[in-house]
Amino acid sequence: MRGHAHPRALSDVPDSDARIYDGRLLRRLWPHVRPHRLLLLFSLLMLPLAAGLNLLQPLLVKLAIDNAIVPRQLPRLAPYVAMLIGALLLERLARYAEAMLLQLCGQRSMHTLRTEVHRHMLRLASRQFDTTPVGTLMTRVTNDIESITEAFSMGLISMVGDLIMLAGIVVVMLWLDPTMALLALAAVPVLWLVVTVFRRLIRVAQRVIRRCVAQINATAQEQIGGMSVVQIFGGERRAMERFEKANRAHRDAYLTAIRYDATLFALVELLSSLTIALLLWFGGFRVLQHTVTFGLLVAFIEYVQRFFIPIRDMSVQYMAMQQAMAASERVFDLLDNPDIDGGPPPRALLGGPPVRPVASSPGARHKVQFVDVSFAYLPGQPVLKQVSLEVDEGEVVAVVGATGSGKSTLMRLLSRLYELQQGAIFLDGEALSDIPLEQLRRRVVVVSQDVFLFAGSVADNISLRDPGITAEQIRAAAERVGLTRLLPTEREVLERGANLSAGERQLVAFARALVREPEVLVLDEATSSIDPEAERLIQEGTLELMRQRTSIVIAHRLSTIQRASRILVLHNGMVVEQGTHAELVAATGVYSRLYQLQYVNGA
Repeated sequence: MRGHAHPRALSDVPDSDARIYDGRLLRRLWPHVRPHRLLLLFSLLMLPLAAGLNLLQPLLVKLAIDNAIVPRQLPRLAPYVAMLIGALLLERLARYAEAMLLQLCGQRSMHTLRTEVHRHMLRLASRQFDTTPVGTLMTRVTNDIESITEAFSMGLISMVGDLIMLAGIVVVMLWLDPTMALLALAAVPVLWLVVTVFRRLIRVAQRVIRRCVAQINATAQEQIGGMSVVQIFGGERRAMERFEKANRAHRDAYLTAIRYDATLFALVELLSSLTIALLLWFGGFRVLQHTVTFGLLVAFIEYVQRFFIPIRDMSVQYMAMQQAMAASERVFDLLDNPDIDGGPPPRALLGGPPVRPVASSPGARHKVQFVDVSFAYLPGQPVLKQVSLEVDEGEVVAVVGATGSGKSTLMRLLSRLYELQQGAIFLDGEALSDIPLEQLRRRVVVVSQDVFLFAGSVADNISLRDPGITAEQIRAAAERVGLTRLLPTEREVLERGANLSAGERQLVAFARALVREPEVLVLDEATSSIDPEAERLIQEGTLELMRQRTSIVIAHRLSTIQRASRILVLHNGMVVEQGTHAELVAATGVYSRLYQLQYVNGA
């Protein structure tokens, strides 16, 4: 039986460098780049062309000085100037083509990655959203992927181009004068050590920055979503302090990264200036001895400057690359969390061997069966314990119990918002794990007391923009549950249904379920305090929803409990009683006590 592994919170990404390998992350990015590899290939072909044209320019300057300026042969100068201008123009064109092709490749590749991340988020099990703030998930789709995109424009490919340039400069300098070349390259070991040390520091700093950005987004999202609670209870100052703490941590982390970057830049500039000064002293001495030409000295100074420019720019490139690596780590950490159809069942939460699911009767006349179902949200804390129950076709079963008894967990397992850990659930004799998730969600529809509405029209919220649901079906469902008596389906809805009453939102949820004509209805009928008219409409809508339909109801209204074919009583995760209302009241057990406390006294 397929299930879902216990997830790791996405904010819990280890910081150890031993866990992070650039090559591994780049290999995982490659499938998104592969469809656009021709763009990448042509962009890469531009790199040696641009590097060659760049390397040609100091040679032309050397030839112009030695063959035209020093011997005062000015007529010879014009061809060198023309060739230098041509090399400059061609180099700019090559770099323009390289940048455009690279941006096209990067944007298209990241478009596919962002689509995959969003698609994966839509299929994550509910357990994942219990452990990860919404703001953190938002950061994965937006900021983190944007950082990976930036790595295409000034990260990896630019570094490849710079490495080609550095190799070319070394080869040309060794060809022109090995002694001066070795002198110019004397600072390379020190330079390599400096870059290596600061590369690691920048990587750690960038990872901290990404975590801080995710924390800011999560904090802001939570406070905005709960703004009414913050304001009603006078929590503005505490909310501001919490946000300021996250904001201050981000500022400090960013300043740390900037200090590393600025220090690396300054050290590279210092080594560059010292190398040029050394070349001027040694090369000038050789020019005076006529062992090298003045043009050669100028060319060497040009090459040394061009040698240190890519290394200096690598501080910026490293910044972009480390942002991309840290972002890639977090994005793939999200993708590595198996979706609701993937991963082994999390048996470890319960302990003990898995229970072999067996249908209670061959052919299974029952619409819904729970067979020895156990479930735990946390290790060692089972919420359901060996629950077995059967709901016949067309039967209305009410589930009652104290808070925390496991009522809502049963509903979540039936709709596979959470995956089974032990036991089995059957729908028409077929195990839920064998039913495609999309098909299951059409056959079993859950109406929760916590109704979420999207910005758009009432009709949009009923159909959820499903093109397979027609306007006639939407209107018919709205009329059947009584929604059209309160508001038209064309009515605009604000985010989260802020402009609708609790009763109106509940009726929209009823119409949303009814328009899909489910085989099994799971109904949590609790609502906030509403006016009598809306209460009457909701009762009528509830009856219409359950008409000739297999229904499992987490019952809160006395009328629903009394109409139920059977009542199941959950206590401490177990079914302790079941029967009709009259039978259970007469039994003077758990239900009788709940009935007296909640329904009689509460009324």
